[in-house]
Amino acid sequence: MSSRREFLLAAGGTAASVVFSRNVAAQATGIGPGKSSPPTQASAAARLEAIHKVVGTAPVSKGKVTLDLPALIENGNGVPLTVSVDSPMTEAGYVKAIHVFTEKNPLPNVVSFHLGPRAGRARVATRVRLADSQTVVAICELSDGSFWSGSVAVVVTLAACLEEI
Repeated sequence: MSSRREFLLAAGGTAASVVFSRNVAAQATGIGPGKSSPPTQASAAARLEAIHKVVGTAPVSKGKVTLDLPALIENGNGVPLTVSVDSPMTEAGYVKAIHVFTEKNPLPNVVSFHLGPRAGRARVATRVRLADSQTVVAICELSDGSFWSGSVAVVVTLAACLEEI
């Protein structure tokens, strides 16, 4: 039977070898603490494909959707976004869903909100991350099956403290 000290030494050696092998693998792949792969960006084609998954073959008309988003953003980590839709929000006519798409984020479909006639008003607000300067598109689906859109071009800059001298 082993002593407690021998057991702890064996367990510590096993843990150290696991950590060492993970660090070697991370260095070989270039991913790990202090290292990361560059973020992937969606393309305009990926955004169109994501929109197609939502609307199918239905036409998307411009109008009825208003995006409230700053045109110039110093830091894209927490950008306030408000989407409102001109709708009476009654049983006869209401907004079923609001979808927000971007063209340069890793995932083009940023967020989807599902509403009903009891929501009171067709207005949602959140914060989103924006990877770069891009166009943000919001598409709403009305209860009659029609789709409406609005878009805003956004410029994302770097903070002054991040610039290299």
